[in-house]
Amino acid sequence: MNKPIKIRSNVYPSPLTLSSKQRDPITKFVEDDEFITLELKRHRKQVADSNGFYLSGPRSNIAYKASEVRAAIVTCGGLCPGLNDIIQGVVSCLHKRYHVEQVIGFQYGYYGLSAQAMIDHPPIRLTPNLVDQIHHISGSYLGSSRGAPNFEELVKTLIDLRINQLYCIGGHGTMKGAQALAKALNQRGILISVIGIPKTIDNDIPFVERTFGFETAVSMAIHAVKAAKAEASSALQGVGLVKLMGRHTGFMAANVVVASRDVDLVLVPELPFKMGNIKKPNSGILPYLKSVITKKGYAVVIVAEGVGQGQRNQPMLSARRGFDASGNSKLGDVGTALKSMFKEAFHKAGDPINLKYIDPNYMIRATTINSDDATYCAQLADDAVHAAMAGYSELLIGCWGGVGTLVPFGMINRESKRLDLNGPLWRATLNATGQPSVF
Repeated sequence: MNKPIKIRSNVYPSPLTLSSKQRDPITKFVEDDEFITLELKRHRKQVADSNGFYLSGPRSNIAYKASEVRAAIVTCGGLCPGLNDIIQGVVSCLHKRYHVEQVIGFQYGYYGLSAQAMIDHPPIRLTPNLVDQIHHISGSYLGSSRGAPNFEELVKTLIDLRINQLYCIGGHGTMKGAQALAKALNQRGILISVIGIPKTIDNDIPFVERTFGFETAVSMAIHAVKAAKAEASSALQGVGLVKLMGRHTGFMAANVVVASRDVDLVLVPELPFKMGNIKKPNSGILPYLKSVITKKGYAVVIVAEGVGQGQRNQPMLSARRGFDASGNSKLGDVGTALKSMFKEAFHKAGDPINLKYIDPNYMIRATTINSDDATYCAQLADDAVHAAMAGYSELLIGCWGGVGTLVPFGMINRESKRLDLNGPLWRATLNATGQPSVF
């Protein structure tokens, strides 16, 4: 069991009016020793060999007085649907439920905590009135960026502004930065609750069933698939190729395939493959694609952006371009690479195709969320505030079996979340495309 870190004791009665006798896990107070196992069994007493998560949610006693809280919010990394919903949700819960008045937002990610940013882009005071309508706007009201300034600058800024709660909204890089920052603060004896709210369109953070904005992104991506199908089916020997997000995993691509039912071939990072020879059946994806076009007259293909990375037999797809500010490898453009490879292979075979390439990723990132994601954002924002007010730190807010959880930062660094090629989602994907299970 991975018990979350508490940096303050719960010594003040909560201002929330909930009953500890209620059995609803969402509306009742949660005790610090309540947890849920990976098998979705709920417990109150510690089980020595259990593996699971402690529950998020409001505590009957909290660690902060409203008057002493100085909270800050930062959004980092690439854009994602729902960022403004999370910002608004955190501010609203702090103000309406815990009567906290002092909330600021750092601008442009961790850069906003740097000494230079304090001059050029000072923090914004976030009030309920100011953020009341931002959930109707896409992007991030606070701005975002990758990478982080020197930790000494971050620590100094938090101390100078007397921040004691920091809400970090972002993906893997953001959470690693938040973990390092929290440890640096603890080593100096500075008690600041550092709480992460996981954000990634790839939905690849381990021990988190779903990240906010993912369902909205899938819905938006389906529009791109419909456009690809319209283009392909209207052309002689038409092929519609769509590139979607997924640096290390194919969750988005697989979900789009199953939801749209319009895709004939999908390539994901977890699936090794060979290009093959068009004239040699069962030698790879090229002869399969040829068979689909022969049968239907056209084909629709989805490729995740991380496909082919690290495959020695795919040098054209696996070329990297250094690292970005977050430390992630800059991937080669698999979409344009496959476009060229497909067109060249069919041309050499004397059977040219009419290929249309669609990359909808920035349109997907910069949209507002649907109602289901909006509800989920509200839950995550509330649980983040409850965790901070209860004195927790060095954790992110997760979800397991529909129940909110407290996931220590250390857990997400142990293993990556990958698409199971023997699991039900991939089986459904193969059923939808009709492609072979291996190439």
